[in-house]
Amino acid sequence: MAEQFVLRLVRAHMLAPTVRHLVFERADGGELAFIPGQFLQVHFEYDDGKPTKRSYSVATVANDPHNPEAHIEIAVSYVEGGAATRLLSTLIPGETVQTSGPYGRFVLFDTDKNARYLLVATGTGVTPYRAMLPDLVRHHHERGIEVVLLQGARSAADLLYAEEFDAFADAHPWFRYVPCLSREARLTPRADDRSGYVQHAFAEFAPDATRDIAYLCGNPNMVDASFETLKEDGLPVPAIRREKYLSSR
Repeated sequence: MAEQFVLRLVRAHMLAPTVRHLVFERADGGELAFIPGQFLQVHFEYDDGKPTKRSYSVATVANDPHNPEAHIEIAVSYVEGGAATRLLSTLIPGETVQTSGPYGRFVLFDTDKNARYLLVATGTGVTPYRAMLPDLVRHHHERGIEVVLLQGARSAADLLYAEEFDAFADAHPWFRYVPCLSREARLTPRADDRSGYVQHAFAEFAPDATRDIAYLCGNPNMVDASFETLKEDGLPVPAIRREKYLSSR
């Protein structure tokens, strides 16, 4: 059930040239009970006093040894002239924001019977998949799933949480991490790097209606194009779960 609460910034760092990772704690000392894949809303006012809000997926990894305090993590993209950008890009440790949540059903379901997940993302759309990693481990232990994470970015510098996904893939052979670089390849490409948009890589992984569920998160153009491609590949609409990230000022 969604609730309202105040978050206090603990620390922050840049994930990419235009993306900031923020780590918060609840000002009331409580914990955030959320399902990986859900999002929070940050509430604030425009300069004219008009109230507004922006949504951000929770990036927190449960039981993360690097985050023993279970702090609440989000990733924020820079939007030129954006009111939320102005607020969250200048927030310093100790300052607070009003939030509510969690919301959303872009989550893994225990009732799923699929053999493989195709997780597709661009930009900060990859943050819910970071939060899902422990649940993916559980699903693998329970029913032997495989996972392919296709992350789209212009260049390697724009890949969010890439080192974490690389390490996770190295430790879990059933999880494959495939960066799709649309503009600039690495100077030394990696074996699973692909050129072009994420949807261009689908054919290699042969989406199969009998075994796959796909998750699409990020840029609306990518989500729409991927949705149409996966339908053409035979995946039924209920097996394609979508969350679009809109850039609001």
